[in-house]
Amino acid sequence: MSELQLTHLTYCGPNLPPAQIVFGPELTVIYGTSDTGKSFIVKSIEYMLGGTDLAMVPEGDGYTQILLGLLMPDGSPLTLLRAPDSNSIFLYRADLRDLVMATPDASVTAVHNARSRNSLSIHLLRALGLDEVLIRKNEAGGTRPLALSDLLHLSLVTEKRMIGDVPPVLRTGTASTRTAELSVMRFLITGEGDPAVDTGLNAGQRRVHKGQVQLLDQLVLDLSAKLVTQENERQLRDRLIRIRTALDQQSAPLRQVNESHREAVDSRMETARELAALDERLTEVSDLLGRFKLLEAQYRSDLERLAMVNEAGSILGYFKVGTCPFCGAEREHQQANHRVEETTQLHIAVQAEAAKTTALLADLLPTIADLDGEQTALISRRVEAQSDIGVWDQIIADLEGGIAALRSNVEELVEERSVVERELELQTRIAELDDKKSRLVGEGAVATTRPTQHIPTATVGAFDSILQQTLNAWQVPAADHAEYDQYYAEIRAGGRKRIERGKGMRSVLHSAFTTALARFCMDRDLHHLGFVVLDSPVVTFRDPEPDDIDDVELTSTVVDRFYKDMLSFPGQAIIMENGDPPTKVLSEAVTYHFTGTASGGRAGFFPASMR
Repeated sequence: MSELQLTHLTYCGPNLPPAQIVFGPELTVIYGTSDTGKSFIVKSIEYMLGGTDLAMVPEGDGYTQILLGLLMPDGSPLTLLRAPDSNSIFLYRADLRDLVMATPDASVTAVHNARSRNSLSIHLLRALGLDEVLIRKNEAGGTRPLALSDLLHLSLVTEKRMIGDVPPVLRTGTASTRTAELSVMRFLITGEGDPAVDTGLNAGQRRVHKGQVQLLDQLVLDLSAKLVTQENERQLRDRLIRIRTALDQQSAPLRQVNESHREAVDSRMETARELAALDERLTEVSDLLGRFKLLEAQYRSDLERLAMVNEAGSILGYFKVGTCPFCGAEREHQQANHRVEETTQLHIAVQAEAAKTTALLADLLPTIADLDGEQTALISRRVEAQSDIGVWDQIIADLEGGIAALRSNVEELVEERSVVERELELQTRIAELDDKKSRLVGEGAVATTRPTQHIPTATVGAFDSILQQTLNAWQVPAADHAEYDQYYAEIRAGGRKRIERGKGMRSVLHSAFTTALARFCMDRDLHHLGFVVLDSPVVTFRDPEPDDIDDVELTSTVVDRFYKDMLSFPGQAIIMENGDPPTKVLSEAVTYHFTGTASGGRAGFFPASMR
């Protein structure tokens, strides 16, 4: 069968040396002074495999990552990373033994939830081929999926449970979980899970069942009070079809009017843009006309002045006898025809200037005429554009009135549709609650047959034989006729129940049960986690017991024989003890000696500098 193997437990933190224990594939013994972290290692392993909480020790301050290395059934490595006080566990498909900064391959929750497939329990059980196993959860035969915690307490035993009163088979000792815990024991030593069957309810469950039915009745009444019509589901669906048909009919003209409205708005915007361009051009034309007409007036004024020059000769004395008005020469110094020549040159100059000005005026007048024509056309088109905008405004207003009327009708239909749909939803929810109530009422019936609860006598006898062989190999005194009492979930030896023995005997019987169960499963190729972790399995001394409980002293012979037997254990065994193991164990097993002081070897689990 598929099994797991623990490879290491490592605590890491920023700027801190790792605290690490590397486990051997067979026997690992961690021994030494009390209060050095041995029990903390066991609790850490339990925490990393889905435990709910871990009480950190002062030496662990600053450590932010806990790593547990595993070898999976297929031989591949897997590292679990979990922070203290966190329900998230990160999975790395590699053997990591230092502060991890890489992105995990997967993330799972430490809490087992049968409705979720993303828990560590489901992940590991799937690797072990146990994710489909069902176990019985009540005396009526109701079942639930197997969880990792169902198996872990039968492989990992803390010191408190080792000497406690709760039988080894049971995890909590409470009545509510007893059936499931017995079912797990039955599954391990028979290899058979429980079938999924329809079962009745016990007394407590019937009370809960009755309360659930009453709650469903109240919910149905509350929902029924919210119904506003008396129509049934068929009538409501017919009405909904009619409303949707009317909506389709109303929606078509509304879409058409909306489209016309959009086109009218676009046309008005286009006309408005044209009007703005007209206004801009009119401004330019008006400005040009103003300037050109001023220039025309200037030209005409120049021409009038030039005409006056020709007529003003006599007035200005240009033609009198005497000093020349042009060059200032006296008469006696003037040549013949001097005045005539000067007068002719002046006339020619005036005529040339007049001709030039006349030509410029001739060029200007057509431009002014063109601008006048353009201005008239622009003013006319502007009037038309303003009129068009008025028309589009009226069309838009009319269309918006039509849209408002159509939209009002559509909104009324939509509101009516919402009411009908809400009524249908309420009726659907009421029908669902009635269906749940019917199923609950059906589940309340007592099953005619119940699945087998007991383990076959022959199988129990075979397990008892392994348990007795284990106790004999350890040479435990007063431990003959050892057996597992499946009806009381208790271990008997020497004619007495385990709970009736002292702490030392309770611990050795618990250890024997745990190792015997592992041997039984591994020898018969039955399911088992593949390892055992035992905290203080054998005690060479004991505290005084009450007078009404007598017990035997566990001698050093028991301790020696226990370790000798564990060297041949078929799986992986991890032992925590105060006393020194025999020399043979020190040479053949992986061992760690915690001295409690930095000067005498390894002080404890955490580095001495942190203690």
